[in-house]
Amino acid sequence: MAVNRVPVLKRCRTLGLEPSYLGYDKKSNRTNARAGKKVSEYGLQLREKQKAKFIYGVLEKPFRNYYEKADRMKGQTGENLMVLLESRLDSVVFRMGFARTRREARQVVGHKHVLVNGKCVNIPSYLIKAGDVIEIREKSRSLQRYKDILEVTAGRLYPEWMDVDKEAFKGTVKNLPSREMIDVPVDEMLIVELYSK
Repeated sequence: MAVNRVPVLKRCRTLGLEPSYLGYDKKSNRTNARAGKKVSEYGLQLREKQKAKFIYGVLEKPFRNYYEKADRMKGQTGENLMVLLESRLDSVVFRMGFARTRREARQVVGHKHVLVNGKCVNIPSYLIKAGDVIEIREKSRSLQRYKDILEVTAGRLYPEWMDVDKEAFKGTVKNLPSREMIDVPVDEMLIVELYSK
């Protein structure tokens, strides 16, 4: 399986992205050398696609599959794409505060710590539906790791489209988010323009 090993802060600086969207509270003091240069229309579209792929930890082929699926759905393709990305299991686990970063959320899911509707799911790209109950496995709750995670994420606000009981390590997805509820700084219309060429 391919793994993105690019240093997070370096990639954030290149894409003009705040590390907080990935769960990191670090800041980079350096500035991007190409910050003032004019970027072509294609360059802008490509940067938005790279931003979305980097934030959600999705590689090119699965990302294109998400785009094609969003295109077949009713409604606007760009909004559908963002909803699909946001309803991935690793993203939902991160939003619920059961992981400090998106990468950690992916690892938590991959190590079989997460139950969806009472069944163990270890696929980070598993798509969550409205009404699904996500919880951390009973055996894993006592681990020191989760006590540390709760300490860090205690003050984090979770989105209005989910109910979370942090003490019980349990959360329910009330409904799928609309584009207004997703606070990711990506202009999805540029991604649609890029793929529809």
